[in-house]
Amino acid sequence: MRVLLVEDDDDIAGRLIAGLVPAGFTVDRADNGADGYAMGADEAYDAAILDLGLPEMQGLDVLKRWRAEQRKVPVLILTARGTWSEKVDGLNAGADDYITKPFHVPEVAARLKALIRRSSGLASAMLTHRGIVFDTGANRVSLNGENVDLTARELKMLNYFMHRIGRVVSQSELTEHLYALEDSRESNTIEVYVSRLRRKFGSDLITTIRGLGYRME
Repeated sequence: MRVLLVEDDDDIAGRLIAGLVPAGFTVDRADNGADGYAMGADEAYDAAILDLGLPEMQGLDVLKRWRAEQRKVPVLILTARGTWSEKVDGLNAGADDYITKPFHVPEVAARLKALIRRSSGLASAMLTHRGIVFDTGANRVSLNGENVDLTARELKMLNYFMHRIGRVVSQSELTEHLYALEDSRESNTIEVYVSRLRRKFGSDLITTIRGLGYRME
């Protein structure tokens, strides 16, 4: 899942990125509120981590502008400000969850996954479909009880599809959510990974909808 991290502290941002990427996230970072607002307005993200104390534009103002523009991305506020009134302000402005510094990265990852599940209408960390069981907490996948080894990119693509079963997903949407802004992107990469998932889970799992994209059946 693709996450926007808006955090001005390089050490904190580096620790988060180092922990979130192995947990299955693609992370883009902004180091100030103005850039964070623009990235959240222009790019498609599955969730955002938003610090409140930011240069150029405060995190609360970023959040208020996103919500005023009807941007529904789930937002996890990450801040050193821990008073109850500040938490209330953030939640009332449209935040979905709140965590204070210092923090443990695995907890941040778990909260992000829970936010993304809820935004997709899913209640459990175990995604199931046609004999596939995807444990999003442990990033483990099995098919009919047998473990299936997947690369990091294959895991991300399967995860994205299993949050959108029955929905047509365009190639550009997949590209946006699987790759960070600085990642190199081959023109046929999406087709390659779709083919790999078909080989591992069945050729009829993902249908190509000509001119539109793909749909997990």
